Amino acid sequence: MDIRPARPDEAALLTGIALRAKAYWGYDEAFMAACRAELTVDAEAIERSATMVAEDGGRVLGFASLSGTPPTGSLDQLFVEPEWIGRGVGRALFERARERAGALGLRRFLIDSDPNAEPFYLAMGAVRIGGVPSGSIPGRELPLLVLELATAGGE
Repeated sequence: MDIRPARPDEAALLTGIALRAKAYWGYDEAFMAACRAELTVDAEAIERSATMVAEDGGRVLGFASLSGTPPTGSLDQLFVEPEWIGRGVGRALFERARERAGALGLRRFLIDSDPNAEPFYLAMGAVRIGGVPSGSIPGRELPLLVLELATAGGE
């Protein structure tokens, strides 16, 4: 598996992965329809953020998107094709996002997590610091997590 920068012309492909990955958790059609806009990836978003894809044999298996300005950024998206969930793709993307965040000078990044993905982020070293309102579903709260990054000076 290789991880490389996403290309703007992959926006529709990444949107499809995001929608399938979200649906993996058993959300109904009404929920998925409400989330569609928030899960849509556009070419401009790819160009303005650090978006990376995991690829195997030319097939994109998942993607992650990181944005922000030092000292704090955010992991905006991390989605994996459902048949690849639990096979190390998410972990590889998360680790690459962590490396990229450090290279961008970030000391931490925030994660607005789907409740079903929270255990994954906690296992990756993130800590829950609160909650944030869903951008798609009125009245729904999402876990807010933070990952503190090690700095060269050990701070």
